[in-house]
Amino acid sequence: MGKRTASRRKGSSPKYRAPSHRYKAMIRQIKRKGEGRVIHIFHDPGHTAPVALVELEETKEKVTMLAHEMMKVGQKVSFGTDVPLEPGNTLPIGNIPEGTMVYNVEKRPMDGGKFARAGGTAAIVISHGEKKTVVQLPSQRLVTVDNRCLATIGLVAGGGRPEKMVAKAGKKVHYLRSKARRYPRVSGTAMNPVDHPHGGGSHQHVGKPSTVSRHARPGQKVGSIAAKRTGKK
Repeated sequence: MGKRTASRRKGSSPKYRAPSHRYKAMIRQIKRKGEGRVIHIFHDPGHTAPVALVELEETKEKVTMLAHEMMKVGQKVSFGTDVPLEPGNTLPIGNIPEGTMVYNVEKRPMDGGKFARAGGTAAIVISHGEKKTVVQLPSQRLVTVDNRCLATIGLVAGGGRPEKMVAKAGKKVHYLRSKARRYPRVSGTAMNPVDHPHGGGSHQHVGKPSTVSRHARPGQKVGSIAAKRTGKK
């Protein structure tokens, strides 16, 4: 009897869900207007970037935000529509000049921030329209967002993380475990036919079209799922 495919195990087991206790802070864009002061910068196992603890001046409430490059304790940050264009300040993207580097950009107004949140990344404001703004993401893809979407000026701290070599497999096991990811990953073609739809054969190859229907059974749903097209363009 074969084993369940990795995609089936991942979908049904809590082992592969990101554990909530590893996230020390829930990073969302701060909706309040005013100023705050950075009182602490700490590491969060659930994020690849350092997290800054900010104390708001008016209410003395403590909120968290992603730290930008060169942020320091004691630095003042501002939130609102008419704030200075300085790193760490948050304002609607429609008010940010073209060519400015921003991070933690909202996809839709009030969603808390979706784009450019990983350590060492930043998006670039490309152009403004009457109601929309074109933003270039770290992947070089262009997206259009509402002018009311909030963004923070600067570059996310924690850059250079992928440049450090992982010398041992055990280190990678612990590193990916904090992100609830599987390691090592074995390809389906290296398995036996009872263990994976791509397994078996006289040499390692899929052996049949790897595109499967969206409505395929769970054990068969591996490969290119509901692909619109295949092959070279």
